[in-house]
Amino acid sequence: MDDNDAGPTAEPIEPASPDEFGLVQVWWGDGKGKTTAALGMATRAVGHGYRVHLLQFMKGGTGTVEDVRGEYNAIAALPGFSYENAGHYGWHGFLDGSDDDEHAARAKGALDRAREIVDATAEAPADEPFGADAPADTGVDMLVLDEVLYAANRGLIDPEDVLALIESKPDSLELVLTGGHDRPAYLFDHADLVSEVSKVKHPLDAGHSARKGTEY
Repeated sequence: MDDNDAGPTAEPIEPASPDEFGLVQVWWGDGKGKTTAALGMATRAVGHGYRVHLLQFMKGGTGTVEDVRGEYNAIAALPGFSYENAGHYGWHGFLDGSDDDEHAARAKGALDRAREIVDATAEAPADEPFGADAPADTGVDMLVLDEVLYAANRGLIDPEDVLALIESKPDSLELVLTGGHDRPAYLFDHADLVSEVSKVKHPLDAGHSARKGTEY
């Protein structure tokens, strides 16, 4: 086979600056796939040498999900990709023994952390790529705020504070917000991409628990 017929091939990853980042993405709905889509896109970004950080608001763990998740192991193996989990154990409002006040405190802390990263990105030199091993609070190219919309839906954080975060972001930062079953209409005028992930059928409805390798 001629080398030209082999198709795309993997290349070494070197830190780089994206030319076309800077949009706001919203992934919401009652279907499975919001976080999955964001993680897939983040993987694509780090494959081009861009710096990506995942900040999770409401996935602190439950009794049916192991503490070590597949995405964390994969992220740790990828240069330029990092994560933080600010979520409280359990799930807000599910009467699972977790403290709802602690859920709120953790969500507010995550929003403060997001502001730190956004502000650092705004202050970073515009003409220099972010180092793959540099801390997220020195700036990133893509920031994924996972489950932030659930936190806003449930009153753990103020939707107006989410809007303020969007308005304060630098033009170069790609901001991705996921979560929430409630329609986040307050975001639509401020987002460049809005995708609703709708459930047609889900194995959880038939009694299947979260599965290792698909849900965590």
